[in-house]
Amino acid sequence: MSRGNGRSAVGINTRDVEAGEAEADGGGDEEPARTTDRPDPEAPVRPPGGARRRRTLVRVAAVVSVIGELLITAGLVLALFVVYSLWWTNVIANRQADEQSDKVRESWAASEDRGEPGEGGPGERNLRNGIGFLHVPAMSDDDILVTKGTDAGHLDKGVAGYYTDPVKSALPWDQDGNFALAAHRDGHGAKFHDIHRIEEDDAVVFETEHTWYVYEVYEILPETSKFDVDVLADVPKVSGKTEEGRYITLTTCTPMYTSEHRYIVWGELERTVPVDADRTPPEELRPE
Repeated sequence: MSRGNGRSAVGINTRDVEAGEAEADGGGDEEPARTTDRPDPEAPVRPPGGARRRRTLVRVAAVVSVIGELLITAGLVLALFVVYSLWWTNVIANRQADEQSDKVRESWAASEDRGEPGEGGPGERNLRNGIGFLHVPAMSDDDILVTKGTDAGHLDKGVAGYYTDPVKSALPWDQDGNFALAAHRDGHGAKFHDIHRIEEDDAVVFETEHTWYVYEVYEILPETSKFDVDVLADVPKVSGKTEEGRYITLTTCTPMYTSEHRYIVWGELERTVPVDADRTPPEELRPE
């Protein structure tokens, strides 16, 4: 084994070993790494109170969500109320009116009384279910049953009513006076819904058991106070009339879907037509 080059048999240089030992004893020039408590300048900075603001935002979002749900619920309730008021009440009222109308016509068919109620004195006939039917071709194709009274309890049944308060209405068979009627314009049958379609000279016909009363429209008042009772007078001077006669007055609410004012239509009796065995209507009610 040669020793001239200073290497051992396994190829390790003893000088390199000694140099490595010196470096391990701290003989190098590099300083050891130091630790520090300063924050990393590149780390994201969180502002103070951030957690509190996040909790506040969560609460606000929850409140807004609850309010939104309440508004949606209120909207649905309102929509259902409108459907009930303008559609379902019509269904119920028309059903009631049809049943009551059938009773009136059945009583007519079974009656042997050949005179109008006023001709034989009060109480001669039972008019509790209705006194007859209103026909206004310009407004409706319905036969509108007319009963006593204009309070909600009567009109909500899908009928028209003649006034008993604050003015007592005349009846068609009276020799003079104003046959004054009211009915709903919206909901509960809405029998006068299209009253605005009536024009001057249009026909208004009232059918009783024995007589057709044919009136002609002569004046219309599109709006007046709900407290204007002068429109119901026996001689409705506000319509231009000054003498006694046989008048008819139709009243209902206006504008549509409100009850702020009243819409008025006046007519005057033109003639009467006896009812025949077939109940043939007057020519004003016959299709052209």
